[in-house]
Amino acid sequence: MPREKGRKVVASNRKARHDYSILDTYEAGMALTGTEVKSLRAGRASLVDAFAQERNGELYLHGMHIPEYVQGTWTNHEPRRTRKLLLNRIEIDRLIGKTRESGLTIVPLQVYFSDGWAKVEIGVAKGKKSYDKRQDLAKRDAQREIARAAGRRGKGMAD
Repeated sequence: MPREKGRKVVASNRKARHDYSILDTYEAGMALTGTEVKSLRAGRASLVDAFAQERNGELYLHGMHIPEYVQGTWTNHEPRRTRKLLLNRIEIDRLIGKTRESGLTIVPLQVYFSDGWAKVEIGVAKGKKSYDKRQDLAKRDAQREIARAAGRRGKGMAD
């Protein structure tokens, strides 16, 4: 069977972009079992409350939920197990160095298949304060109103 091409998004962490300001992003592979891959291909995953953490010089993804594969038997995986992230040593060292700074953490942003391989997009993030979140919402609403008004003007409708 030929390998699929392109990028197929399985799950995205929209809350991460709301709660954190993303400073830098990386693409990492994941060490998965067979039933985890089958469950991901079925589009079943959740990144809510997931984060990456350093242990013994490696990065691990905690809290990501991949439900058990429906047709799986005794070989099924544990849904919230810790999964190893596959990165180059230079990238791992750079990420570990950044997380040692105060207030920075690593959060997963998306899980997707890239040319048949399961990947996770991780971001180095700094937590937002509540007033930052309110400002972002106000900016987004203002942009939406501007776009709506421009659309009406383009269609010849009066405000």
